[in-house]
Amino acid sequence: MTLNSSILLHKNDGVAVALRDIHNGEAILIDELSKSITAIEDIPKSHKFAVKTIAQGDDVLKFGYSIGVATEAITEGSWIHTHNLKTGLNGLLEYAYEPDDIPNQPMKESRYFNGYVRENGEAGIRNEIWIINTVGCINKTCEHLAKMTGSLHGDRIDGIYHFSHPYGCSQLGDDLTYTQTLLASLANHPNAAGILVVGLGCENNQIEAFKKVIGDQPAGRIKFLTSQEVDDEFEVGMELIGELVAYAEQFKRQPVPVSKLKIGLKCGGSDGLSGITANPLAGMISDWIISEGGTSILTEVPEMFGAETILMNRAANEEVFHSIVHLVNDFKEYFIRHGQEIYENPSPGNKKGGITTLEEKSLGCTQKGGHSTVQDVVPYGERVKVNGLNLIQSPGNDLISVTALAAAGAHIILFTTGRGTPFGGPVPTVKISTNTELAQRKKNWIDFDAGRLVNGLKMDDLTEELVEDLIDLASGNRQTNNEKFEFREISIFKDGVIL
Repeated sequence: MTLNSSILLHKNDGVAVALRDIHNGEAILIDELSKSITAIEDIPKSHKFAVKTIAQGDDVLKFGYSIGVATEAITEGSWIHTHNLKTGLNGLLEYAYEPDDIPNQPMKESRYFNGYVRENGEAGIRNEIWIINTVGCINKTCEHLAKMTGSLHGDRIDGIYHFSHPYGCSQLGDDLTYTQTLLASLANHPNAAGILVVGLGCENNQIEAFKKVIGDQPAGRIKFLTSQEVDDEFEVGMELIGELVAYAEQFKRQPVPVSKLKIGLKCGGSDGLSGITANPLAGMISDWIISEGGTSILTEVPEMFGAETILMNRAANEEVFHSIVHLVNDFKEYFIRHGQEIYENPSPGNKKGGITTLEEKSLGCTQKGGHSTVQDVVPYGERVKVNGLNLIQSPGNDLISVTALAAAGAHIILFTTGRGTPFGGPVPTVKISTNTELAQRKKNWIDFDAGRLVNGLKMDDLTEELVEDLIDLASGNRQTNNEKFEFREISIFKDGVIL
């Protein structure tokens, strides 16, 4: 891409995207159409404007797909947003299996990173101790334990961390199952060399039941503490963590093929450049990791609405296709069950950033999945089982979806954003800005600037730069901002009754 005032993303599009503020009466050269258009009103940066006349009721195209329907006649050079464009989505849809002809990606000679090989053959990129509480009542107990033992053993491992949550007590049915499944998947994450599970003693999520969900573990990797059954939970907890640290010290960094890596894909606080810069860059990384034999994981199911057929047509087989259909329709039924509008999206921040409809947001969002075949669909809170591109059941909420990606096994999260957030998950969370202004203004939040794509840098060059950064990150040679500032959080999806 070359430096310009606007960009047209597909030859059939009726809109272009402003790369800077454009003023009323200004002539805009549309290189892709070899013509100049005069703006008939002010057009904010990252917002859309018409490159041709669009009749009321016509589909408005961006990315070569419809992003909604014009609510009035739109003149060439007009600003296009919520005042003259609405979603074209309505109700539940039926889908047909129409697979794309996706060429097999040639496998590359594998790159390596320096990681920790666990006893079960999985690899971690950090050698940490995680404290997982079965119930929210003991959040502060676990937080205090992490602080005390972190200062005591910090130079022996990569850190001791606790992830606060409010659940595990008074939950019933699927709601309790969601909590147990997700926490158990975190307990199995290879970035954690050792796990201390702390319970209270009277909660629904009893330790004995939780052990069965976690499954078999190597001797010494997981310790359990029931607070009501000991005189001093801090004394006992510190002793158990000391044992876990000694266990973790047996692991040393060694060369590991990139095929062992799992990358989670997430966007939050999107803007009009998300689908142009950061999300396509994340898609390039997704295709790269898969070409190396590794895994990428995509979620945010409500932000697939309007672009779901793109993913369905890339299903590995008809069984995976039907799994994607169920993934999408089950989430729509969830909205209906709670009396909510299925297509109530984008958020106010998205709209301020130039995104008008859910179709537009979804078409940009799904670009994070690159162009690879969808190999599997995984229920909420569970771990991925096959390499390649996986879809995970989860809402679009930043904290919930990043937690689900980590629980699924992602070693690193690529988090694209046009507006910024300090949030980080339990694993390294690489914040990729869609625009350079954000990267320069929020240096403590943003790890990588994809906005350079509209300032003359080529996608291949920026992809290679990010690949090298990720290998360094996986090898422990650098930290993300969320690691530096210890911004590590989880959030658990809730859908049920609490007593």
